[in-house]
Amino acid sequence: MGIARQQLESFGRGPALLAVALRRFPRQMWLYKPSPEKWSVHETILHLADREVGSYIQCRHFIADPDSSIADFNAARWASALGYFHQSTREALKIIPRLRRMTYELLAALPEHVWDYQAQRSAQGSLGLAQWIEMQERHIPRYIDQMKDIHDGWLRVIPRRKPAARYWRPYSAPNQLDRYPNRFTRQNKSVPE
Repeated sequence: MGIARQQLESFGRGPALLAVALRRFPRQMWLYKPSPEKWSVHETILHLADREVGSYIQCRHFIADPDSSIADFNAARWASALGYFHQSTREALKIIPRLRRMTYELLAALPEHVWDYQAQRSAQGSLGLAQWIEMQERHIPRYIDQMKDIHDGWLRVIPRRKPAARYWRPYSAPNQLDRYPNRFTRQNKSVPE
């Protein structure tokens, strides 16, 4: 399981890669859609959560019920039918690392012979557990690349604002104080003795 071990470790790091990538994208761009048929970062996060739930179940099918058929899902249909736009990314971002960690720990403890187990998928036909790990390993990084593309498109469409001045200065022109010399000086009024 030499190459599979490297793939398994990479699979386990997927949620950490996602967390690091999401910190680079401002929240206000998460709802930006490059086009109506493309997903926003928000929708992508929810897709990744649903995909993680599906992977959690598929992995257990490979192990507990080898040579069975495992269901796949149509991601676009799920996104529209489940209303990804209206769901919480906060909850989705909690699900992804938890389920991935559980699946990783299960896979790391498997005996060697289980890695030869096969399952049937409607789209790919017969698929081995090692091949399945290879596909899952690439899933989050592929979507991170798509999020980077969304971010780049957002930067092209939304103009960047100038950063705020570091310190507030009431007078920006140097001669303004000369025009109003007594504006901030205290007027000494003579007090009768």
